[in-house]
Amino acid sequence: MSNYQSSLSGDFAMSNGHASHKTSTVVDMPKNNLPFVDTMQTNNTSKKSSENSDNNGDENEERGNWGNKMDFILSSVGFAVGLGNVWRFPYLCYKNGGGAFLVPYIIMLFAAGLPLFGLELGFGQYVSKGCVGVWDLAPLFRGLGWTMVIVSGIVVIYYNMIIAYTLFYFFASFNKVVPWSSCDNNWNTEFCEVSKRNLSVVYNASESNATRPAEEFWLNYALGRSEGLHDMGPIRWQLFLCLLFAWIIVFLCLIKGVQSVGKVVYFTATFPYIVLFILLIRGLTLPGAMNGIYFYIVPRFDQLGNPTVWKDAAVQVFYSLGPAWGSLHTLASYNKFHNNFHRDGITVGLINCGTSVFAGFVIFAVIGFMSHDSGMPIEDVAAGGSGLAFVAYPEAIARMPGSVFWALLFFFMLLTLGLDSMFCNLETVVTAIVDELKPWYPNIYDKKTHITGISCVIFFILGWPMTTNGGFYMLTLMDEYSAGFSLILVAMAEALIISYVYGVDRYMRDMMVMLKFKMNIYWKICWMAISPSVMFFVFIFFGVGYKGLTLDDYKYPPWAEFLGWGMVIAALLPVPGYMIYFLYYKAHGTTWKERFFYSLEATDSWGPALNKHRAEANYPLLPDQPKSGLASSGFNKPSLGFNKPSAVKKQWQPPPKMMSNGTTNPAYEANGDNGMRNGFSKRNGSYGSYKKEPVVLGNKLDSVKWSRDKDVPLPYNFETSI
Repeated sequence: MSNYQSSLSGDFAMSNGHASHKTSTVVDMPKNNLPFVDTMQTNNTSKKSSENSDNNGDENEERGNWGNKMDFILSSVGFAVGLGNVWRFPYLCYKNGGGAFLVPYIIMLFAAGLPLFGLELGFGQYVSKGCVGVWDLAPLFRGLGWTMVIVSGIVVIYYNMIIAYTLFYFFASFNKVVPWSSCDNNWNTEFCEVSKRNLSVVYNASESNATRPAEEFWLNYALGRSEGLHDMGPIRWQLFLCLLFAWIIVFLCLIKGVQSVGKVVYFTATFPYIVLFILLIRGLTLPGAMNGIYFYIVPRFDQLGNPTVWKDAAVQVFYSLGPAWGSLHTLASYNKFHNNFHRDGITVGLINCGTSVFAGFVIFAVIGFMSHDSGMPIEDVAAGGSGLAFVAYPEAIARMPGSVFWALLFFFMLLTLGLDSMFCNLETVVTAIVDELKPWYPNIYDKKTHITGISCVIFFILGWPMTTNGGFYMLTLMDEYSAGFSLILVAMAEALIISYVYGVDRYMRDMMVMLKFKMNIYWKICWMAISPSVMFFVFIFFGVGYKGLTLDDYKYPPWAEFLGWGMVIAALLPVPGYMIYFLYYKAHGTTWKERFFYSLEATDSWGPALNKHRAEANYPLLPDQPKSGLASSGFNKPSLGFNKPSAVKKQWQPPPKMMSNGTTNPAYEANGDNGMRNGFSKRNGSYGSYKKEPVVLGNKLDSVKWSRDKDVPLPYNFETSI
């Protein structure tokens, strides 16, 4: 024959430790140009081609990419740096040992936060898919991706309600004085008192039933809070309109997907830092500010012996950086293939950590002033969560000269902080939907704006109950249960599956194709052992220390907690549900054992999205992409070693048991019904010993000689003859 035919089939094609198992791609090549003969030359060609590719745009035109690297970095910073950095970290820091809390916080950052953050960035960037599509690497666990989507969906329902609260306060600040500065309003009670150091009445929570005006504004006017979850009451039109406005903002910013978000984040991700810096300068000029900062940073190392401190540090790092939400896969999936996610991940992680510490100085400088001005001890003034954002800090602002200006600045900062996280969570849901619908609707990306709009309308309607008098009870319930146990289990499973099912060495080789350098052993050790162990510790601590949910003096009834656990179960159900579905309906094999191992293998679509990148990574080419995809990128001799790359989809057929002459086909004994080569295990990309053995490719009996080389990805140094 004039040409060799090398079949990169579903069961016999193995390159760079990868295997696919459903279709075969036949590539024609000249006889004098065997694959993988000139390793150095092909690697150099691949490197030059990838560099040219990056310089020329290297875009996935169908799916879209970030406009430039800063779009992605700022979007990641906006996702990681959220409301929790401002209203949760400072409170945890002073509660858990002050400056000593930074010790467990930094340890947890490098033990779990950064490794999981980098894992998901590389995961999504490599295959250019959202949090569901990435699980083509082991389809048995595809349900983990749907768990991420469900959790993100639940979160966007109540998270945008928090943004609605900030809009409510922002609009309420347009007055001569902020409305929560006095007790002369119709929502105030007879217990309202403005405590000042130079007045005879000084607030003392232990000796008086007095309430602060900012607290009454929040509870009685902003929320109109009822007696409990059983008393939801009517919709409050002010909150309803603020929620509607919040969803309109989100939709307009996401109307063109990452292209529009990538431009919006230049403002929303940087503006909070400008405001924090301004507030810090202002806070340091106030009397009592240094007392607050001292209270914030003075180390109390005796607290480090308390396991709760370490749990709080791990939880804060985990929820701040945001692994297991699916947003990191989504953000990275729009990167160009050779983007340096390794550098970006470390940069964003350190920015996130530094922002938390910096925000603590801003908050406690003002808290110290409030303590000085009111005569209240700092521990009574300091608060976390909504108590800080909507009670303590607004009250401190009300005591400043020019309070209206500072209030507008502060709440606009909270708005921008919340919007960034909201963009990423909603984009996670939308991206998962369009990616999964693409096989049935090839032009689905053209309808992405419509899907975004429909999603916003649905989530807006689902958020209506939180605009009622009892809405804040519902928000607290969802916040407590929706993203707690579920995400910890998902993060732990993700690290273990990539390390032990897909194979951590195989994964690091994949990353090396994109980065053009090998990631060091620190990442490998963390992914295989340290990070899953940290997540397991947090999960056990959550389970052992679980207590019934309370909000101030209100204890949630059992039926409410049952509703909360229902959200946890609903988020996790796709994991076993999809396993059963895949094993029963989609897996191949005559026994359940064969079906199980089949479901652990990467699908044909796993790998880089574009053929020019699949050639670099030694993956079989996708048949649904034009041949020009390689030629236009400068691949005169791609790393697969073929001068004339072409892709012809061909379904692999099991070898016949009997040959035409009536004798047993030796290929049947070598391969069996499931098409597995003797001595080869696809799991973990591991390989047994190779020997010359006959195999059947299509209807031809071929003789293939395989050799093993530990220094280079298989199947280097093989010969094919007919």
